[in-house]
Amino acid sequence: MRYRKHVAVVVVAVAALLLATGCRDSRHIPTANGRPQITIMVGGLEKVIYLPAMLTKQLGNFERNDIDVELLGEQSGANAENALLTGDVQGVVGFYDHTIDLQAKDQCIRSVVQLADVPGEVELVSKQDAPTIGSVADLRGKKLGVTSFGSSTDFLTQALTGQEGMSTADYTRVKAGAGQTFIAGMNHDGIDAGMTTDPTVAQMVNSGEAEILVDMRTEASTRAALGGLYPSSSLYMSCTTVDAHPDIVRKLAAAFVQTLQWIKAHTPEEIAAKMPSQYASAGKDLYIQSIRDSIGMFNGDGLMKTEGALNVLKILGKYSTNVRPVRDHIDLSKTYTTQFVAEALRSTQQ
Repeated sequence: MRYRKHVAVVVVAVAALLLATGCRDSRHIPTANGRPQITIMVGGLEKVIYLPAMLTKQLGNFERNDIDVELLGEQSGANAENALLTGDVQGVVGFYDHTIDLQAKDQCIRSVVQLADVPGEVELVSKQDAPTIGSVADLRGKKLGVTSFGSSTDFLTQALTGQEGMSTADYTRVKAGAGQTFIAGMNHDGIDAGMTTDPTVAQMVNSGEAEILVDMRTEASTRAALGGLYPSSSLYMSCTTVDAHPDIVRKLAAAFVQTLQWIKAHTPEEIAAKMPSQYASAGKDLYIQSIRDSIGMFNGDGLMKTEGALNVLKILGKYSTNVRPVRDHIDLSKTYTTQFVAEALRSTQQ
């Protein structure tokens, strides 16, 4: 009896400690006023490639599906995935390739809504280097900007240069970030070329500060650059969260699918009008142009295409130091699910 009492006291003490320190168990999702409270980190809230996240909030689709969502911004997808792994957030809007890279590290992360089939990324060349860089082969020996090491822009840079027979020893990778830090790096000789997205692309090309070397904002150009589709922007969550809270994941999927369908039915001008005004800080017309140039990347239904997932694995199997040794053991079925999106699509057709 005394032993049982001792165990009971220990259990109560541990529970109290977890409550006091804020439990980060990914299976625990708080509620308020009867609604789940979800925090999603976005790898760059102002980037057009992740536009559906904020647009979903602006359209009221989270609330419409009886769920409260807080969006946090983080310029690096690699940092966003770390926040997910530590339990600081319940979901990430970032590139699908992180789910494969993390499985190689024995972490189970699953895409539950696939927002885009192509990267939406562009390799830009600075105006001073444009005369000597006319192809990917000319990047040998150059300083190439990526968002951060281990980010999707890092994987894609290695994939592009790898097809020209280069390894990371043949050029210098520079952590250039995004937005203003990327622009500063290119304008002050920090990088000769680099990978970024709209609205930075539109801003630098329109101003004459940079030229496009490789454009991966459409299906045709992505297939030409990477040999196939490369599913990118997605909502991914830990497998434990997905398995423990299917009803919440179902609500999130429905909200994003509604937004993707809304995008397909509206013009870039109408989309821009729904977004926060500060996203157009470089000018309203420029922001509309950036949406127009990139909006075709979104697939409209949230479904993963099997050929795209296979191509991502093929590329990471060649160029990711994490995936290469275990590429034959990666189980793609654990990296994404179409279950919740399929249910959302059926409900919209009823």
